[in-house]
Amino acid sequence: MRSQKKWRVKAPNPALQQILSIEVRISKILAQLLINRGIYTVDQARAFLGSELDGLFSPWLMKDMEKAVERILLARQRGEQILVYGDYDVDGITGTTLLVLALRKLGCRLDYFIPHRLEEGYGLNKEALERAANQGVALVVTVDCGISGASEIEAAREWGLDVIITDHHEPPEYLPAAMAVLDPKRPDCAYPFKELAGVGVALKLIQGIYEQVGLEQREWEEYLDLVCLGTVADIVPSREKIAFWLNTA
Repeated sequence: MRSQKKWRVKAPNPALQQILSIEVRISKILAQLLINRGIYTVDQARAFLGSELDGLFSPWLMKDMEKAVERILLARQRGEQILVYGDYDVDGITGTTLLVLALRKLGCRLDYFIPHRLEEGYGLNKEALERAANQGVALVVTVDCGISGASEIEAAREWGLDVIITDHHEPPEYLPAAMAVLDPKRPDCAYPFKELAGVGVALKLIQGIYEQVGLEQREWEEYLDLVCLGTVADIVPSREKIAFWLNTA
């Protein structure tokens, strides 16, 4: 049986190759790879290949960021138990690890839960949420899941749980009735870059919290290895992986 796929090889652009190679100090092969991806200027190439942290967007551009930061800091003040509810893939695990480490640094009381891939499946499940409520958890923060869990979140509210969603998947027409929903793909979210991985959304939350309590940028920089791992492992456009959410992405 013959394959129906057709390979389309772009014609090389020697002149532009030469310019990018000299100005950006890269090989002609890499220059052509950039051209193939629609990068035609020196500034675009430098932004694409760079990872300058001062180019990251403000976390406060994300819808519901203020609500999420305020609720987590209130939980810290009250000494409430927080549950970080993650996903079982690399993106979810790295995002969960990031939140746990970063919030423990602030003195928050918290634990984490990652569902079993085969036995519990993807996303929120009511059994885990009910168990958390019975164990005294007051606040659940999701990572890489929750945007499609309307019924589970409604049940969680009935059990007295507050829920903050951090997710990056396409939202449904009606958002779950969570206390805060952080998802750059929300139609009403002003965060400019829509292709963050789940761990990227978790990082934005930590950036907001740390800024609110007066911690400097270097305090969250130590988690960038987790952010890079989760971002590269997840299925998001390759250009945005490398661009690392720069303003020019």
